[in-house]
Amino acid sequence: MYQTLTLKLVFSFLLLASLPSLAQKKLAEGSILYDITINNGSDKPQNAEFLDGATNAVYIKAGKVRTEMVSSLGTQSTIIDQTGGKKEVTILKEYGAQKFMINLAAADWADLNKKYENVTFTYDPSATKVIQGLSAKKAIGKLGDGTTFTVWYTPDITVDNKDFQYANRNLPGLALEYETVLGNLRVVYTVSKLSFAPVPQAKFDLPKTGFRVMTYQESKGGK
Repeated sequence: MYQTLTLKLVFSFLLLASLPSLAQKKLAEGSILYDITINNGSDKPQNAEFLDGATNAVYIKAGKVRTEMVSSLGTQSTIIDQTGGKKEVTILKEYGAQKFMINLAAADWADLNKKYENVTFTYDPSATKVIQGLSAKKAIGKLGDGTTFTVWYTPDITVDNKDFQYANRNLPGLALEYETVLGNLRVVYTVSKLSFAPVPQAKFDLPKTGFRVMTYQESKGGK
């Protein structure tokens, strides 16, 4: 009887321990829409406030991710392709009549995001809030230069390729609300829609005409 009771207790413990992982859902294909707001701590307009009211859409499908930031200036898209054991990144900039396609190798992408390379997070287990019906936990990110930013994330949803949010890629879940810092401005991204619906493959196709093609070095002003 003692042995039977012990086995029941062990089984119950293992069942409870497995519940968090069972509740976790992987976003292998779908889309995320973030609304963008600006917090500058004052009533005076700032140069980057063209981003206020902008949106950033993320599309995910089988090793590919596309982000589209739409603001009053135009649209900037980033397509990350990690299929076939490679990593290729393409940035599309569409500002009125100016259209640029910038091709990046994996090393270029790392260089572009080097300020986020050594981000560390501290977690506040007592702070929670609900965003789009999902329970979010609070984390404070710290960059190598000492700059800090706040992230609210849900451990209930995971994404394989989180390079589309380079600063948040080591979080144990999906960022539902996060900050980026531009000078004295805090640019806040908040999820307004999350979908697991299929994404058309055409979303990841690169344009064949109409864009000036550039290398990463050329986009930086190099030769």
